[in-house]
Amino acid sequence: MLRKLEEKLSGLKTAGLLRRKRIAQSPTQTRQSINNHDNSISTEKTLFCSNDYLSLASHPEVIAALKDGIDKWGGGSGASHLISGHMAPHEELENMISQLFSGLISDNRCITFSTGYMANLAVITALAQGDCEIFSDELNHASLIDGIRLCKKTVKIFKHANYDHLAMMLNESTAELRLIVTDGVFSMDGDKADLDTLYELSEKYNAWVIVDDAHGYGVLGSNGLGSLEVTNQTSERVVLIGTLGKSAGLSGAFVVAHQTIVNFIFQTARAYIYTTAALPAISFALLKSLDLIHGDLGRDRRAQLKLLKNHLEHGLLGLKNKYPKFELLIVESSSPIQAVVVGEAERATRLSSRLEELGFRVPGIRPPTVPKGTSRIRLTLSANHTINDVDLLLEALGSCFREEV
Repeated sequence: MLRKLEEKLSGLKTAGLLRRKRIAQSPTQTRQSINNHDNSISTEKTLFCSNDYLSLASHPEVIAALKDGIDKWGGGSGASHLISGHMAPHEELENMISQLFSGLISDNRCITFSTGYMANLAVITALAQGDCEIFSDELNHASLIDGIRLCKKTVKIFKHANYDHLAMMLNESTAELRLIVTDGVFSMDGDKADLDTLYELSEKYNAWVIVDDAHGYGVLGSNGLGSLEVTNQTSERVVLIGTLGKSAGLSGAFVVAHQTIVNFIFQTARAYIYTTAALPAISFALLKSLDLIHGDLGRDRRAQLKLLKNHLEHGLLGLKNKYPKFELLIVESSSPIQAVVVGEAERATRLSSRLEELGFRVPGIRPPTVPKGTSRIRLTLSANHTINDVDLLLEALGSCFREEV
């Protein structure tokens, strides 16, 4: 076995797909001290790869709430939610989230998880019952794909955001239960699903829509409620999954849906029943984090993100026009995620390494995370970035492209 594994690792290295772990020596902020490739020296880089979109991971009020939570609730929860691990902060957090989404999902209930990955596994494996077909966007996150695989149901993959293709599949389906599965904001491109159309299709073809809004919650909508808030309609046929480790700056995830659906997940989902509940101190701190997200500070930071996003997009399009030889693909994005597709894995790795030498941490994204031939650098913005930070990044990118001429 060791010999075969070494051969496979060697193949990954030859293909430029070997992954390396980097060690951060300071908290999550727009500037972070990170060990070099050999982990011998730590240097400060400007991060354009964190999902801490609202810059709450190091917000003093969130940190103070986390410390307070530890003082009040100690360390681990000690058991699963259904044994002795479900504590008052867990319950208060679920009630708070349920209330936040009451205007978008009526008669709802909320259930929380330790990670978004676990939430996705729980929802799909619990709901894919009996005569069921699943319709999945081809660019869905790996956790959604893994949940679908675990179901062992018939799966139809529709072309990314091609809802005519999806409608054709739904029209041909004879399954009693139809589940449409999609990201709200797609993590590698930054574009968002058209939930208005998906809601209409769900009504027409008697289907349900499962939305993983990990990268939309906290960022989209005037109140930061994400992809559901920016639609023109509401639907009882939606199951929303949100992450608390990105915009909320901490960790965990939630599911909000009609109370009957959540009750069934609560009773049957193995990824919920058979795992230790999250630290109560984290749930306690999340109460403060969500206050900030949905208050004045959150609105101000979303406005700052929009300003930064527009500035970055304008600058990237300028680089694309200035260096047409490289056939850069700047993916249209409505989120703080901006993909610059450069083609082959080796080129993405080389560009990432050169940017790091220039003081920027922007990992290259390669297969199997993205399809072959679409390797990229994936830029993510945080609210504490400045226009000057973006200008310096654009200058560094221009320098990289000039070196390749």
